[in-house]
Amino acid sequence: MTSDRDQDIAEAHARDARTVLAALDTTPAGLSASEVAERLARYGENRLPAAPRRGPLVRFLSQFHNLLIYVLIAAAAITALMEHYIDTGVILAVVIVNAIIGFIQEGRAEQAMDAIRDMLAPHSSVVRDGRRQGIMASQIVPGDIVLLEPGERVPADMRLLEAAGLRIDEALLTGESVPSEKETQASVADAPLGDRHGMAYSGTLVTAGTGRGVAVATGPATQIGRISGLLSSVETLTTPLVHQLDGFARWLTLLILLVAGLVLAWGYYVIHMPFDELFMAVVGLAVAAIPEGLPAVLTITLAVGVQAMARRNAIVRRLPAIETLGSVSVICSDKTGTLTRNEMLAATVATSRHLFAVTGEGYSPEGTIRLDDRDVTAGEHGVLAEIARAAALCNDAALHPHEEGWRTEGDPMEGALKALAAKISGDGHEPYGDHARLSEIPFDAAHRYMAVRHRSPDGHTDLHVKGAPEQVLAMCAGQRTPEGGIEPLDKDFWTREMDAIAGRGQRVLALATVDDAWQPSGDPAVLRKEDLAGRLIILGLVGLIDPPRPEAVVAVAECHGAGIRVKMITGDHAGTAAAIGRQIGLKNPDKVLTGNDLDAMDDAELSAQVVETDIFARTSPEHKLRLVTALQAHGLTVAMTGDGVNDAPALKRADAGIAMGRKGSEAAKEAADLVLADDNFASIAAAVREGRTVYDNIKKVLSWTLPTSGGESMTVALALLLGMALPITAVQILWVNLITAVTLGISLAFEPTEDGTMRREPRPRRQPILGGALLWHIVMVSALILAGVFGIYFYAIDRGYSQDVARTMAVNTLVVLEIFHLFFIRNIYGTSLTWKAVQGTPIVWACVIIVTLAQFAITYVPTLQIVFGTAAVPFFDGVLIVMVGVAFFALIEIEKQLRLVFRRNGGGEH
Repeated sequence: MTSDRDQDIAEAHARDARTVLAALDTTPAGLSASEVAERLARYGENRLPAAPRRGPLVRFLSQFHNLLIYVLIAAAAITALMEHYIDTGVILAVVIVNAIIGFIQEGRAEQAMDAIRDMLAPHSSVVRDGRRQGIMASQIVPGDIVLLEPGERVPADMRLLEAAGLRIDEALLTGESVPSEKETQASVADAPLGDRHGMAYSGTLVTAGTGRGVAVATGPATQIGRISGLLSSVETLTTPLVHQLDGFARWLTLLILLVAGLVLAWGYYVIHMPFDELFMAVVGLAVAAIPEGLPAVLTITLAVGVQAMARRNAIVRRLPAIETLGSVSVICSDKTGTLTRNEMLAATVATSRHLFAVTGEGYSPEGTIRLDDRDVTAGEHGVLAEIARAAALCNDAALHPHEEGWRTEGDPMEGALKALAAKISGDGHEPYGDHARLSEIPFDAAHRYMAVRHRSPDGHTDLHVKGAPEQVLAMCAGQRTPEGGIEPLDKDFWTREMDAIAGRGQRVLALATVDDAWQPSGDPAVLRKEDLAGRLIILGLVGLIDPPRPEAVVAVAECHGAGIRVKMITGDHAGTAAAIGRQIGLKNPDKVLTGNDLDAMDDAELSAQVVETDIFARTSPEHKLRLVTALQAHGLTVAMTGDGVNDAPALKRADAGIAMGRKGSEAAKEAADLVLADDNFASIAAAVREGRTVYDNIKKVLSWTLPTSGGESMTVALALLLGMALPITAVQILWVNLITAVTLGISLAFEPTEDGTMRREPRPRRQPILGGALLWHIVMVSALILAGVFGIYFYAIDRGYSQDVARTMAVNTLVVLEIFHLFFIRNIYGTSLTWKAVQGTPIVWACVIIVTLAQFAITYVPTLQIVFGTAAVPFFDGVLIVMVGVAFFALIEIEKQLRLVFRRNGGGEH
């Protein structure tokens, strides 16, 4: 485009809509596919510049910025000055390997977060080639006609062409706390950003109403793209638990350094050991005691968990949710699309005299209307034609053929109504497409209806209303007769029909119109709510089927087995909600509280009812917030789903807020901790399972790492305090930490879900991970490792073996005990003596094989024997070392079984 045209676009707020459309060489029907491709190549994708990141070299060097690494580097320098070059080399090898592991895991963690950001990329609705389409917001180009709906982020800077009750929160750009009311009029050229009411700016939030506009700037050219400070930062893969454990590791390091200093003083001044020998022993003590691999393994565990959840369509937006999910005790779920398939089908039409059945599949415009087991037409029943007109025109959805069947663009319920209109009229998938919309009242959860006014090609104007039956009936004064006349409203009849349809598990909508004498009270271009009250004529009721998802039925049962109560919160009629509740297996489907019931209750009454009630019908987003608060007052950990802009407060208040990825608004996604890519309840259950697995694996990493470090350090400390020769040298301890941290410790990050994970009660939310049971395990296993290593060492000395052979047997015993401890720790809630436990996982066996080969190498390869001070171990003694490992495994397994029996009988912690 020319520079003149660019100037036109920059001043779009000061020009009328037609001028802007001409400047952008576009029309209200949108761009063609070829024009989109050409502009995408010219302007690039609609993305903001990525936040600057550290380069690979800086990332690698940052791995050395760690207290332990500083200690090891200092030790390496001192050993080099003492001309202990082998020790220096091994210490530096430990430092470099730890840095490489940290570098790799940090890269993978960033990849995990990048993948999540890509999966959360916003979508937008545009008009291209004359029809509505859903696309990635990044594919919008200047000249695109973009549709705006409540709860969405504006995807690009836009000149508005239509605005119906449109209000946009522009605090991101202007700082104004009150949403700006939008219109289509041009502003003066020098109007400040907040006064450009004909513009919508990228990144701002639609809070109410609908709109349509032409994109005038995308990506870096938008207003938000010029504000570099608003660019997103790179999120760190951590959680409060991991942060606490990281802090624990730092304080533990300081404590160990203090103890090492005291031991150094003891050995030098009390026992009078040679300083160089003593110093190397103290270095070994410090390295043995400090769990240097712990932060890296914990981060890898989180990265694996995040990726596993993403594979199950649960996208983590806030990492603490991973911990919270493991303790969820109540899931409050929307019904439509989450527990059900969200593939609406109009199944029933009720008029003032007849009840019609509708045939067809999904959103296909093909099907029939049947009465008394025969097909009927709109010509036989004139009211059907009016119902078709109302269903098609009071509607923002579009139907599109797809290779897998018909799809709807927009609200599924509106898609089903559009298909119903097509079946009645026989006019294809765009019935009444030649009618022009004049004005509208968009649907809002507060008033629960939508109203539109249209002009037909012959100049006749119609007004139609669609909405919740109770709301529409309250606005009606009459009802349409089969002959096309008007008679007084029989509210009791319609209530009975509504209850009968809802009792079959169908969602009920009412369609209404006005008589020919109706006129708006003010500006004809503006539709006002007060003009409709008491002036409507009901045409009929439509019953829509949204069958339960088969996988949701299984997932609800799985949640019940895991001690998690499932509650359904829906805007549907109580009868519909109860019928669906029975089909999906809720525990108490016959007790239903409606929004009116909730309004009549004070907080104390609601608190008394909320735990045992599983179905809440005819609710608004405000009710969700009260329900979350009431459940949390009982000490329950609550997960809450939501999709609308008004759901954001409840999602923020919930312990785990879950937004819908497909139908959810951007406002809901931003308020949520978790986003479901497929809007499926089964994905929530899968996320809970993965959340429990991640927590279990973090616990396994701690349960393996801390006793291992404890056993190694106690071995060195005891030898120094007694003034005896070390059963394991410093360089051997460095070797064990190097080889096991790289392999055995990291393998626990990839552990699959244990059997029975979803048959355990939720853990208490604030239960400390370093609880009494884990502390006991650390002490017990450390003591057993100490006994095993010293026992083998003294056995070897007693047999007359050399010091090198005795130490080699001791270091191999240490590694064998760590391997057996790994197989034990893989099953912390059940027996480890099963064939499945022995089979392990490919990662576990690969790590065990690597460690075993490495130990054979330092035991039998002459060059490595010189480096590590080892010697060949006789075959029988090698078997004895393995048998010590078997005895160790048997002892800790028997202790675990006793503890599990005690817990099942009513005591103990999880």
